[in-house]
Amino acid sequence: MLDTTKKFEVPEGVDLELRLAGPVIRINAWLIDAAIRLAIIVVAFFTLTWLGKVGIGVMLLIYFLTEWFYPVFFELKQGATPGKRLFNLYVCHDDGTPVNWQSSMLRNLLRVADFFPFAYALGLLCMLANRDFKRLGDIAAGTVVVYREKESIAISILDAEPTPLPVPLTLTEQRAILDFAERHAYLSESRQQELANHLSELTTKQGEEGVKELYCYANWLLKGQ
Repeated sequence: MLDTTKKFEVPEGVDLELRLAGPVIRINAWLIDAAIRLAIIVVAFFTLTWLGKVGIGVMLLIYFLTEWFYPVFFELKQGATPGKRLFNLYVCHDDGTPVNWQSSMLRNLLRVADFFPFAYALGLLCMLANRDFKRLGDIAAGTVVVYREKESIAISILDAEPTPLPVPLTLTEQRAILDFAERHAYLSESRQQELANHLSELTTKQGEEGVKELYCYANWLLKGQ
């Protein structure tokens, strides 16, 4: 692996790429989250201590929830803690799917093991020794920390000569052709040809030629002709 990109093909035939986040940026994100947790605890301390033993009990409860469930809450809610979101990071399973509560709980409970012998030294060594930059919690939970790719709004279709549709199509059918062409960068060649073969009655072509013909139709539709 020459870079930090993890690429694999999912069962649907889509080539998925995950840009893995390394130790440095993850440490920076952790420092932001640590500052937020510390601020919550400090505010709770000065707010609740005047309530006596009851206040201390509530403060300890807040400390427990902040320390252990702060990351779980945000990972389940938005895929990343505020610190990670600040650096455009995202926690997901190895296959790119969002984390569930089991995997989030497991990866965060094992932060205790990552802390040994001090200052998360074991977790850092584990990340440096792992090609996917996984700490112990990530290995056990089957998760990775990746960069959240910005969604592309513009339609991107391969260059192809606009060709009029041979027969009238419904709006749904036209949208399906445009969706196919827009996703060409995320589909393997074999998957593209497989999908194009389903429309061979429209294109009168098979395989790679059928794919190119669909691109021509898509460009014609895109130009509003």
